[in-house]
Amino acid sequence: FCRVDPYGFERPEDFDYASYEAFFSRYLVVLTRRAIKWSKLLKGKNSIQKSLKVKRYIRKGIPNEHRALVWMVVSGAQTNMEQNPGYYHRLLEGEKNAKLLEAIKTDMNRTFPDNIKFRKTADPCLQHTLYNVLVAYGHHNKAVGYCQGMNFIAGYLILITKNEEESFWLLDALIGRILPDYYSPAMLGLKTDQEVLGELVKMKVPAVAELMERHGVMWTLVVSRWFICLFIDILPVETVLRIWDCLFYEGSKIIFRVALTLIKQNQAFLLEATNFPDICDKFKQITKGTFVTECHSFMQKIFTDPGSLSMATINKLRETCREKLLSQG
Repeated sequence: FCRVDPYGFERPEDFDYASYEAFFSRYLVVLTRRAIKWSKLLKGKNSIQKSLKVKRYIRKGIPNEHRALVWMVVSGAQTNMEQNPGYYHRLLEGEKNAKLLEAIKTDMNRTFPDNIKFRKTADPCLQHTLYNVLVAYGHHNKAVGYCQGMNFIAGYLILITKNEEESFWLLDALIGRILPDYYSPAMLGLKTDQEVLGELVKMKVPAVAELMERHGVMWTLVVSRWFICLFIDILPVETVLRIWDCLFYEGSKIIFRVALTLIKQNQAFLLEATNFPDICDKFKQITKGTFVTECHSFMQKIFTDPGSLSMATINKLRETCREKLLSQG
């Protein structure tokens, strides 16, 4: 058995190889079938038009060999990169903010200590690439600068694109457009979206909302990392990548779909909790096990389980939750 997965992550001591093998042998068939369909769709071109067919294909997963390209195109990162030639390198060559560099340096060794490609001893060592992407981004978006959590996201982008400049533009697409205000100093967008999830749970899984209220558990305690790290280090790698496929195409509502599915599927288990620490512990446990490892069936579930979830609904909830937060501020 391989101790290191295809992305360079070391598998934990208690990794269940048997059930993973069983899942992966089935998933490999799906991947092969999808790869053929994608090759036909792309026909060796570097572009795709958004369409219902493309959306359907993306929901069923992008094969790894096309993932970077498709993410770049559907997120708008490709267009931005082409319209700003040389911009990324100019950011790296320009004047630097010493405090920003210090903050980024501090987090370097904390980024994926369990990934062999990010070790100092690795060749090439992805820490250098990661450092560059974060430094460039911090100078590109001064309102955000650098905030913990961005290192993990940039690291994942680098593992998939294997390209520094593309990772920068994808990070820009996520932070600048797809996620509303998650990483600004006040993190208002992030706090808002956690409250929005709370409201959605009230509507769709009321018993769990009631449990949280009864024990005084704030949503931010159990889900803030889901939002900040976009499920990195929370769900298995393959599952995270499938979620990101949809996130780049369909936007931030995907995060709510995933969160609601995790909560709804595990409702009975969560409701067994009898106190505060117990609830927090159960929320950690629902992100493990076969349900989340079987990424193909999991992704089908996120589009059926939570029921209808329109961007209009989310935006309305965002408005009321934001106002509430600002009035408490």
